[in-house]
Amino acid sequence: MIEAKEHFDVLIVGAGLSGIGAGYHLQTKCPTKSYVILEGRDCIGGTWDLFRYPGIRSDSDMFTLGYSFKPWTDPKAIADGPQILNYVRETAAENGIAKHIRFRHRVRRAAWSTPEARWTIEAERTTGEGATELVRFTCNFLFMCSGYYKYEAGYTPEFKGVGDFAGRIVHPQKWTEDIDYAGKRVVVIGSGATAVTLVPELAKKAAQVTMLQRSPTYVVSRPAQDPVANKLRRNLPARLAYHLIRWRNVMWGMFFFQLSRRRPAKVKDLILKGVQMALGPDYDVATHFTPRYNPWDQRLCLVPDGDLFKAIREQRASVVTNEIDTFTRDGIRLKDGSELAADIIVTATGLVLQVVGGLDVSVDGRAVDFATTLTYKGMMYADVPNMASAFGYTNASWTLKCDLTCEYVSRLINYMDRHNFRQCVPHNDDLTITAQPSLDFTSGYVQRSVAKMPKQGSKRPWRLHQNYALDIVSLRFGRIDDGVMQYS
Repeated sequence: MIEAKEHFDVLIVGAGLSGIGAGYHLQTKCPTKSYVILEGRDCIGGTWDLFRYPGIRSDSDMFTLGYSFKPWTDPKAIADGPQILNYVRETAAENGIAKHIRFRHRVRRAAWSTPEARWTIEAERTTGEGATELVRFTCNFLFMCSGYYKYEAGYTPEFKGVGDFAGRIVHPQKWTEDIDYAGKRVVVIGSGATAVTLVPELAKKAAQVTMLQRSPTYVVSRPAQDPVANKLRRNLPARLAYHLIRWRNVMWGMFFFQLSRRRPAKVKDLILKGVQMALGPDYDVATHFTPRYNPWDQRLCLVPDGDLFKAIREQRASVVTNEIDTFTRDGIRLKDGSELAADIIVTATGLVLQVVGGLDVSVDGRAVDFATTLTYKGMMYADVPNMASAFGYTNASWTLKCDLTCEYVSRLINYMDRHNFRQCVPHNDDLTITAQPSLDFTSGYVQRSVAKMPKQGSKRPWRLHQNYALDIVSLRFGRIDDGVMQYS
């Protein structure tokens, strides 16, 4: 039986990093608005609670991954998962956001009614012993903060002979505490951020760790602690120091990204020289750390204090660049006929991307096909009223864009209130605008899903900048009534 409806001005989906940020911005900038956060799991934290694999950490510095309104105070700039989780939960507790969260509410459907100018949201609430019941809410504005990938399972290719392997196979997204790798031979399949995080951490206890990659990724070492940042924080007020460091890191990141796009050969040479220095003159960097693509065609992998390189130098870990032929009883046989012995195989083979948390969305009875829909300012969708998504940068910290998105949504809601509007909907009348992929990365997880993702347009405001400075101008100071957003 469906419960009686509850109504809120704003309904936020997801109590992770962006959902807690959305709650803060909304109650600060729109204090008269009621809101609720629906969270499918039973705790705050999203990604930072879901992932439990050894060594889980940020691949961005915390001065830019942290919230604009809450200074990061820990000495470590590259933080581990539990530290980040504590930061998110602390933010929720300090600002009274936790009382707005309904846990074990997995949102399944959202239907917009133009005559009523409201969304009807259906969620499955887990009651006890796995039983679920359908509950229904209504809201004026729907804010999706559910991340960009499927929580239920990661991506694992279909490897031949999987059933023959006598040991344990685990995807990092499903890591559990009972996995004992001490003294074991571990093969980690993958070369992305998860793999380069796992390998040095596993190598502390395992007998031997092998990172098996089909092709290399750009790997860059960075100090886990930022000495300049720590000095500034000792000598300046916390908030001032935080924003100075934040802007320095933002500007450096933008400069490096632009340099990578304009002078890819120079940046490639710079990165590879750093790897060669870290691993020594005899190491085969050309085979194991020289990708076939240019820097920032995919995200760079960050290793704090060169921990991956140290594990390789000390021969606690190794890298094998080859393709898999089949799993065997005792490990993996490669295409060249050689075999890797393993007791545990970790498939760090990627995520499964999904749009708006896999939600079924309809507008006046018409199902929304996000694969054919243009994104407006990287956060709203053409012809979908009163709905926004928090989606971070691909070339910088996730939270930088999410903070700006939350600010913009708050401005938008206040603008509608001042003018007595009930509905806002981005609509494209410009026939010269062409649809383009919203993500231009060559990474496997992007290419597998890009056809299902919303599209960006060839011109503003449908075009994604992936540029924090430009987005500040557009989202914090740009006109709310820009002629593209239609109000009624």
